[in-house]
Amino acid sequence: MNRITEHPVIDAGKPRAEVRFSFDGEPLAGLDGEAVSSALFAAGVKRFSEHRKDGAPQGIFCANGQCSQCNVLVDGVVRKACVTALRAGMDVRTVHGVPGLKADDEAPPEARIETMRTEVLVVGGGPSGLAAAAELAERGFDVILADDKASLGGKLVLQTHKFFGSEEDCYAGTRGYEIAALLERKVRAYPNVRVLADSPVLAVYKDRKAGVYLDYARYALIDFQAVVVAAGAREKSILFPGNDLVGVYGAGAFQTLVNRDLVKAARRVFVIGSGNVGLIGSYHALQAGIEVAGICEILPKVNGYKVHADKIRRMGVPIHLSTTVVSVEGDGRVERVTVADVDADYRPLLETARTYEVDTVLVATGLSPCDELYRQATRFGFAAVKAGDAEEIAEASSAMFGGRIAALSLAKLLGRKVEIDAEWLAKREVLKSRPGDVIDREPVEPGDSWKPVFFCTEEIPCNPCTTVCPTKSIRLKARKGSIMDLPYFEGSDCKGCSACVAACPGLAVSLVRRAGDGMAEVRIPFEFDAGRYAIGDRLPALDRDGLPVEDAELVGKQYYKKHRTWVLTLRARPENAARIIGVRVQDEAVTRPLPAPRYEYLPDRAIVCRCERVTVGEIVEFIKANEVRDVSQLKSIRVGMGACGSKTCSALLPQVFRKAGVDPREVTDGTLRPLYLEAPLGELAGRVSGPADADERNGGRA
Repeated sequence: MNRITEHPVIDAGKPRAEVRFSFDGEPLAGLDGEAVSSALFAAGVKRFSEHRKDGAPQGIFCANGQCSQCNVLVDGVVRKACVTALRAGMDVRTVHGVPGLKADDEAPPEARIETMRTEVLVVGGGPSGLAAAAELAERGFDVILADDKASLGGKLVLQTHKFFGSEEDCYAGTRGYEIAALLERKVRAYPNVRVLADSPVLAVYKDRKAGVYLDYARYALIDFQAVVVAAGAREKSILFPGNDLVGVYGAGAFQTLVNRDLVKAARRVFVIGSGNVGLIGSYHALQAGIEVAGICEILPKVNGYKVHADKIRRMGVPIHLSTTVVSVEGDGRVERVTVADVDADYRPLLETARTYEVDTVLVATGLSPCDELYRQATRFGFAAVKAGDAEEIAEASSAMFGGRIAALSLAKLLGRKVEIDAEWLAKREVLKSRPGDVIDREPVEPGDSWKPVFFCTEEIPCNPCTTVCPTKSIRLKARKGSIMDLPYFEGSDCKGCSACVAACPGLAVSLVRRAGDGMAEVRIPFEFDAGRYAIGDRLPALDRDGLPVEDAELVGKQYYKKHRTWVLTLRARPENAARIIGVRVQDEAVTRPLPAPRYEYLPDRAIVCRCERVTVGEIVEFIKANEVRDVSQLKSIRVGMGACGSKTCSALLPQVFRKAGVDPREVTDGTLRPLYLEAPLGELAGRVSGPADADERNGGRA
């Protein structure tokens, strides 16, 4: 079984009962209540369906209910494996093309659709939705919060790293899944907030009602006065040959499998994209015992925080800048990825191609806001606001303030006399800031007493090291006048407590001092299993950029439970001590390409519409032949007509129009297609399906 049984920063939690189920008739075991997709991955099954068009194998892509790549037959009904909870005795099967409809000539029994009423419906229980619900509850509003997951917190649930930002305002220095638990407890404590977990909102209707899919089992209507849309964001696909192979999926899907469900989802991964999601996803892979062959970024600079990039490099993962994916290949699944340098116009230089053997490729190239329900609501003239990633893609710390601000904006629309604190607006702008300048620091010489060394040189919103220092000797040096400023040691009384080392989200603080024998000691953070090292071992110490400094002797290690971080004490030469900030955890051999590249470069074969399997070449040819200037015209060749409602391919179409010689600004957008999420027709009619309801085992979906 591909389970993660030990993890350096995640507790296993309460044990779940093991249940038996079957896949294509073969008996398997999983954990009661986990996602069917996770149970299958744990059993080594990654191929869930075969496409009706050409029999191509389908696997997961988003693991978030947003696409339709993970469909399986569960007790005869087509379900999304990533949002269907595993139960004992389930008969799960591969979907081969389009399932046939069972004969059902009897009229269905009369059913009553449940209706609920509320003043404000909050769609989404991520950081912004939770913040909005709490703010509205504080002001006496009756609130229903509907979320599509069993646990609230959104993407915070998947984040095992310590967060940046302000400790006072957004829990900086605390790990993401711990922040999620704090916010969920706060919201559930309000008597005027009703939480509907595992219940996605399907649509907003003209009669001021919203359709909600309660427990992914029955349909209900919510009568509301106003709505906050905080539905988050979905992962973007990108275009390259092999982008549809089983084993190519979003970095967020990977984090769901690895961090939420503790499934070892891969053996060796390659990551596309150097934003924070790609950098952090790579780090999470290493913590889960999964090898990372490398990260590629088409731009000439890292797109995420420098401290994240520095951290991943010194773990032994290379970041290939000005590099793009040429192709991903394999026999029905990922077996290798080929990348190449790009020229000034971002075209691949095929003579530089190199191929890596991997079984998984993670796409971390950006997010698209899930704002369709907001657009529906405003089109009907309802009081509506959006918050978090549905409004603007940014960090979770910013989303918390965004949710509070959105809540007060909605209260104003409803006639309440409220004022939005100008300080909130200012803090939110800081928290969503792009990285600022990179500032060189003066070198530090070890002295007789402990002294902190800061390896953060890029301005980002972060201040935990200043709040944990017991002597208040670490302060932000005023430059921008906000938490974007860099920290410095401005005292002379360092206690050597290592709190700043353990608390730093970027693992970018060390402590140094001279030892009595002409050597020096350095304390560094470590978020892997320190049990692998014994006192006296010599470890490959690295500098900020991942370059070797020296083999240093391990003379001490201490675990800081609050921060779930080890602090290792190493003996090194005095001239090297202040340069050391990490030890290599991955063997260099993992990141070496094959001796010669192996690939077939056919860009026009890249899949644009994943549901209908329509390629770049097919769409370009149709655009040119028919002078297409309206996205809806592409429905003639099935583009956007699939189960996901064009949520995935719509983000790719502008670049396809450009390839066809058409300016996307001259093209009319396609029509928004409710429902927002697929649901079986019987359940929309108020009939609850299940193993005992044979009439509903027909595979039909709305």
